Formats: sequence, C-alpha cells, structure tokens
Amino acid sequence: MYTISNAETVPDEPCCSSNAVKQRVRVQLNAFRAQWMSELKSSSGASGTTDRLLRAKGLKRTQEIAREEKATELFLRAVQEEQNGAVYEAIKFYRMAMQIVPDIEFKINYSRPPDTDRGGGNYMKDNDVDGEIEDLLAYFEQELTLESSFPKICIPELDMTQTHISALPREILMYIFRWVVSSELDMRALEQLSLVCRGFYICARDPEIWHLACVRVWGRNCTKVVPFKSWREMFLQRPRVRFDGVYISKTSYIRQGEESLDGYYRAWHHVEYYRYLRFFPDGHVIMLTTPEDPLTVVPRLRTWNTRMDSALLGHFRLSQETDNQTKVFAVVCKKKEEKAAEFQRNRFCRRNPPPEAEHSFHVGLHLSSGGRQSFSKLVWIHHSCHITYKQTGETVVTAFELDRMYSPFLFARVKSYTAFSDQPL
Repeated sequence: MYTISNAETVPDEPCCSSNAVKQRVRVQLNAFRAQWMSELKSSSGASGTTDRLLRAKGLKRTQEIAREEKATELFLRAVQEEQNGAVYEAIKFYRMAMQIVPDIEFKINYSRPPDTDRGGGNYMKDNDVDGEIEDLLAYFEQELTLESSFPKICIPELDMTQTHISALPREILMYIFRWVVSSELDMRALEQLSLVCRGFYICARDPEIWHLACVRVWGRNCTKVVPFKSWREMFLQRPRVRFDGVYISKTSYIRQGEESLDGYYRAWHHVEYYRYLRFFPDGHVIMLTTPEDPLTVVPRLRTWNTRMDSALLGHFRLSQETDNQTKVFAVVCKKKEEKAAEFQRNRFCRRNPPPEAEHSFHVGLHLSSGGRQSFSKLVWIHHSCHITYKQTGETVVTAFELDRMYSPFLFARVKSYTAFSDQPL
C-alpha cells in the first residue's frame, strides 16, 4: 500500500507556491490510482484464468465418466448377448464399447447388472455400424423371442395394480386394432399406433389387417400380392381414392352482365363455385356443386346420409386399363323423393303432367398424385347427363364439353371424418 503525506503550507508564502504544492499532490494521487487499478486487473485476470482451467478440467472429467459409463453398458450388453448365444450381436456391442474406451475390459465391474434401457441401447441405434435395419419387423420379433420363452406383446414400465393391456390375448388385441382402423380405413391411426412399442409395431404389421383393407378397396378379386411384396405395400403404393377427406374443385370466372338502361355502363360479375367429391370405402360417393365455401360444406359430408337436398348420391369404381393409368368412374343422381299427393283433377286444372324421367350423371376422372400427397388429384376426362323416360324407356345422353370450367379436384384431409369408429374393419 501507498501513503501520501500532505504538504504543509506556510501562510506567509505567496499564492504561487501553494498552487504548486496542490499540483504536486494531484499528480501523486493520479499515479497511485493508476498503479492500484493495474494491480487489480492483473489479480482478476489470474483468478479468471484459474477458474477457466478448473471448469475445463471438470468438464473433461465429466465427459470421460460419461464415455466410460456408455462403454460399460455396451460391454455388459455384449456379455449378455454372448451368454444367450447371439454371437453376432455380441461382437457388434464389443466393437462399439472398445471404440469408445479401448481398455474398458480392465475397468469394468462385472458385478454390475447390465441396464439395456440406458445409453447402450440408444447408442446402438444411433451408431449402428451396419446402417439401418432392413427388416425391422423380423428384428423386433427376434428381440421379443430372446427376452423370454413366453414373449408378451408389451411389458408395463411401472408396477400396476390394475390389469395391463399386455395381459390380453393376441386375438383380442388384433380385434382392438381392427376397431382403430374402423370401417373408414383409417390406416394413418394404425401407423401412429405402431409407434407405441415393439409389440404394437408387430401387431400393426399383421398381414390380415392389410389384406382386409385391400379387399375393401379393390374388391374380393384382390387375392394376389404380386407384384408387391406385402399387402401393406400394395395398399400404400397401388393407386386408389382416399377416404379420410374430400376432393374439392374450385371454379371461378368473370361473366359479362346486361347493359344499363341509360347505356353508360355494363356490369361484370365474378362467379365462383365449388365441386365436392366424397368417397366411401363401401363404394358410395357424394357429389355436390355449390357456391358455399368448404368451411361450411365439408362437415356436412361426413356420412352418407347427408341432409343436403342438392347433393348427388351414387356409386363409383376403380379401373386400371392397359395404359397403366387408374381411372375413377362414378354414376350419381338426386335423392329419390316421395311423390306428392296428386290433386283431384277438375275442369279448372286440365294441364297434362310432365313425363316422368330419371336424371343421372356419369363422371370419369383420372387419378394421379399431386404435390407431397399420394393419389390427391382427380382430372376430368368425361361428364355426361343421362335422361331416362319411364313411359317409353328411351334414354337421352348429353355429353358436356370439358373446358376450363372443369378444374381438377384436389384432396383435402379432414380429421373429423376418422375421429370416431362406428364399426371395426
């Protein structure tokens, strides 16, 4: 530390000498402050460097401990696989453990039981030397077989007093899975259910479920898997219409209006309307043309028994011709209404009733994929109106010209259509 002695002033000296003394004291004080600040900075820098070194050493030690624990888990897992007779799996785990810590064999404590639910299993998945598992279904089935002589679909993670779903027979579980798919063919929910555990993954890949789904889409003639490898691959890759939403076509154009009475201006009208197509797995279809927007119409098309009077009801079929293009043909007509009571004819009502006729519309569409979604686009290839007179049996066909008014249908998934299950698959 430094001490500063105050200079004594003589009262009889002139004013200039007192100013010189004050100036000298101020210089000494500034020098002391500068030296003091430099010492503080040097001491703080040394302590900061020491702290950083300590933190680096602690972090390095923590990383070494974590690597050693992970290598231990893998090595013990390899020992267990070797005892079970799975030599190939054991070699793979030995190799991964020695890549992390080369001398893990001499550091390990063999009295510690292997914990496969910790880092070893995850590390195996993230750093599999052979890459991704080609047949995940066979791999999971082998895993369940090796774990127990009486394998279960799943094992509860915690102790439970109530009955766990793993206690159910496999047949009951498969019936539950068929309810998940439901009659609406909600295969998306089945795929999400397969992410729960290995056992659910195996059940969700059951060929019987996917075979029933294929039969529901393509009919009972769908008896061969060829050229596909499985029924699931056929359902996912073979062209088909989708049932978990609605196909929407939007048409808009500008139409010239009538001239005003004074002849100064002519009105122009912007016309906009929508066409909706809703397919059902049982072969039924709903077609609707309306100016109402999808937010209003889509919820009312959930079931076949819609209350919309302007909706056309009918059936559809898929056709795959020699040009390897999948086409959808539909025949729709209005709801059959009950005949109104005929009024008693009298001399004041002599008009002849119009001839009874049935109107039906025949639609042909080409199925293709648009954007990221599969089978999400329907392009017009045919549209005609068939009028059949009941008295004569004559049928008059009027074909419409397909112009720019027939914009293609684009698919929109609707979650509410598959939110409930009415009956199993």
